[in-house]
Amino acid sequence: MTDEQERVQPSGVWATAVGVARVRALETERENALFRDPLAQAFATAGGRWPSSPPQPDDEAARRRRLGVAFSIVIRTKFLDDLLQEASASGVRQVVLLGAGMDSRAFRMDWPEDTRLFEVDTAAPLDFKASVLRQERAVARCERITVAVDLREDWPGALAAAGHDPTVPTVWIAEGLLIYLPEDAVELLLARISTQSAPGSRMGLTLG
Repeated sequence: MTDEQERVQPSGVWATAVGVARVRALETERENALFRDPLAQAFATAGGRWPSSPPQPDDEAARRRRLGVAFSIVIRTKFLDDLLQEASASGVRQVVLLGAGMDSRAFRMDWPEDTRLFEVDTAAPLDFKASVLRQERAVARCERITVAVDLREDWPGALAAAGHDPTVPTVWIAEGLLIYLPEDAVELLLARISTQSAPGSRMGLTLG
């Protein structure tokens, strides 16, 4: 681990993104994996979640819940991968990942040459992520633009300032995000997405 990573260790809600990376790293190691995420292990390692295993639950019910969460992360990742591929095939060239966390789709998926992908999150996870990406010498397969802003603030303004064009179709992804927001915040988020979406836009949401 580098000194830079030590200064930006995961904390708070976004630290769960490192746990998600660990699940994706484990799936990547499976022979018949539903997807491959070559950067997931690096994120999990930098966040102190690899190769050590999480504490084993004391009871069977807790163990089943943990396995259920891991399974849902794998399935939602595959589902959203497919959605993004279908959107790209239909001609959508603008992607917005809300609460991007340790998402590495800009690096691991094949994108049409003119695709622009915006990663929206607060500064702490984006800084942590950047340190890992530099260490891994990762190269994005599309134009990747990070937008450091709290989703409780004027993120549409920050997104526009970063170059998002609301007059062309966008595929929006909010993976593992809504569960952390109160109902009124979810409604506001969806309303803002609607106002920034041109005809032909798509949206992929998960509730867990």
